[in-house]
Amino acid sequence: MDLCNINEIKSLLARHGFRFSKSMGQNFLIADWVPREIAQASGACAEVGVLEVGPGIGCLTRELAQRARDTVAVELDRSLLPILEETLADYRQDVHVISGDILKMDIPQLVQEHLAPYSELAACGNLPYNITTPVITALIESGCFSVITVMVQKEVAQRICAQPGGKDYGAFSVYCQYHTRPELLFEVPPECFIPAPKVTSAVVRMVVPSPCGREKLVDDPEHFFQVVRGAFALRRKTLANSLSASLGGQHTKEDVARAIERCGLPPDVRGERLSIPQFAQLSRALRGLV
Repeated sequence: MDLCNINEIKSLLARHGFRFSKSMGQNFLIADWVPREIAQASGACAEVGVLEVGPGIGCLTRELAQRARDTVAVELDRSLLPILEETLADYRQDVHVISGDILKMDIPQLVQEHLAPYSELAACGNLPYNITTPVITALIESGCFSVITVMVQKEVAQRICAQPGGKDYGAFSVYCQYHTRPELLFEVPPECFIPAPKVTSAVVRMVVPSPCGREKLVDDPEHFFQVVRGAFALRRKTLANSLSASLGGQHTKEDVARAIERCGLPPDVRGERLSIPQFAQLSRALRGLV
């Protein structure tokens, strides 16, 4: 069965009485090069255990299973389970499908139960647009994966990879780039899906580096991210005004202005101009360490 052939997909879905859920953001691939390229980019192989989020009808799952010995696929929509049972029938030894919401799961426990033999793990998925940010955050914060490769809305991928000074650069850019080394690999146009979404998608790969570099750069991650979120809270305001408004309970406007000056930044600088090392320096300055 060709899971990217639109006629075979329609026949498969009709047999199971499946109807697309708009609330779940379901769009199935009909271009076979896309799941193949995603699986190749994910690093899936015999030595790597794989977690897939949202397998849908299983086109990416089968590509992953051809490369990895063990793939765990978490699917929220229970109506897709009998479809996956059919489409993954030839991969039952390699794929374990779990019914549930990845955002409500204990990911480290899930990994321990199903992928414990592997020292290296990869996460992969075609993520629904409406839960992209929380899913990526959950995968990163689990601390389980050495690489995360996901298809998301193009604008989100651009935001993840954005550099300081650009319009797409924001708090989520800093968060992803603090924890990973992201790279936008390729775009996927709407005509590659059924039903076709109204936006272009893109595949982004996030490689998780050794934590030692982050620890040297940021000594207090909690305060660092408070500063980052505060810097982007009022994007049209200067960094001093945005931080003093969002961190008013901790730092006065005068404190913020002095810290900015100690970091060698202009008084009217905006948050989107700061790199991660500059945010780290500002965090230390606000705590009187610079």
